[in-house]
Amino acid sequence: MQADDLYQVIEIERQSYPYPWTQVIFGDCLQAGYSCWVCGRLGVIEAYGIVSVALGESHLLNICVRPESRQQGIGRKLLRHLVSIARRHNAEVMFLEVRPSNTTARALYEDEGFNELGSRRDYYPAGNGREDAIILARVI
Repeated sequence: MQADDLYQVIEIERQSYPYPWTQVIFGDCLQAGYSCWVCGRLGVIEAYGIVSVALGESHLLNICVRPESRQQGIGRKLLRHLVSIARRHNAEVMFLEVRPSNTTARALYEDEGFNELGSRRDYYPAGNGREDAIILARVI
C-alpha cells in the first residue's frame, strides 16, 4: 500500500463499515512503517490489509475486501499473506479484534486457526452505543 492507493482504500472502507477508518489513520499506519498491503488487478484494489509486528508479536489491524469482490477467496489469500509477513518478521503470534456481529470474518478467522482469548468491552462504535470486540489469536 502506498499513499496513492488511499483513495481506493478509503472508498472500500466507507462501503464496508458504518464507522470507517479515516485517511489520517491509514496515513499514520503508512508513516509508522506498519506492513500495509493491497491486492488488486487491472489497477483496481480488491482488498487491503495492515499488520504491525514488534517484539515477537503481530497485530492484524485492518483487513477488508471490496464488497463486489467478496466470496472469491481474496480475503483468505490476503490473510495468509499477512500471516506469512508476520512470520518473516519473527512474530510468533498474531492477535486481532473482531466484532461479534461480523460472523463472516469470525468464520474465516476460525477456519484459519485463530482462537478466542477474551473480549474488550465497548471497543467499537455502534448504532446503539458501543459493541464489544472479540480478541482472537493464532500461533504462527
